[in-house]
Amino acid sequence: MPKIVVLPHEELCPEGAVLDASSGETVLDVALRNGIGIEHACEKSCACTTCHVIIREGFDSLNESEELEDDMLDKAWGLEPESRLGCQARVSDEDLVVEIPRYTINLASENH
Repeated sequence: MPKIVVLPHEELCPEGAVLDASSGETVLDVALRNGIGIEHACEKSCACTTCHVIIREGFDSLNESEELEDDMLDKAWGLEPESRLGCQARVSDEDLVVEIPRYTINLASENH
């Protein structure tokens, strides 16, 4: 079973976390299931960038991004080459190390 190591985030996960994942699950779904409230204003429909994460390790093991995700990521705050939308990045069989950016372009949290 792959693991997702979430690096410490001041508000969402101050201590960091190690999460169990199943192949095929999205990074966002694993985080939410474990109480890490990554913003997802569009309800996981790839229509915003609020679930932007940076994959520090294991990036190449993820499913390839599609054009819609790439277009959305162009609008994300703090975009890096290893950026993905958490709602679109599907875990394979390798462990991941994920950083949640400090900011999103969302002006108000939806508190899902």
